[in-house]
Amino acid sequence: MGKPRVKVPKSAKAGEVITVKTLIKHKMESGRRKDKKTGKLVPRNIVNMFSASFNGEEVIKVDLHGSVSTNPYFQFQMKVPETGELAFKWADDDGNVTETSKKITVA
Repeated sequence: MGKPRVKVPKSAKAGEVITVKTLIKHKMESGRRKDKKTGKLVPRNIVNMFSASFNGEEVIKVDLHGSVSTNPYFQFQMKVPETGELAFKWADDDGNVTETSKKITVA
């Protein structure tokens, strides 16, 4: 997986609803494409899970299945109760896990 891109406001008011946007680079092999040289199916390898948590409490978790586009993009809204850290996690079929986090300050 490539480096994730995450857009989160650096600050918010207590109780404010913010919009979070994420994108991660991933080729997303469906398992239905044949290798041109060997003629064998290329094994499926998709991002199969995305989650976000704020100060350790899960905000969103998405289990993904076939027909997911290349470079999956997620956008969601959440209420910011306090200053804290928003942690993101992506996992794919090959067992690769990518994580990143962003801090949000309540002003």
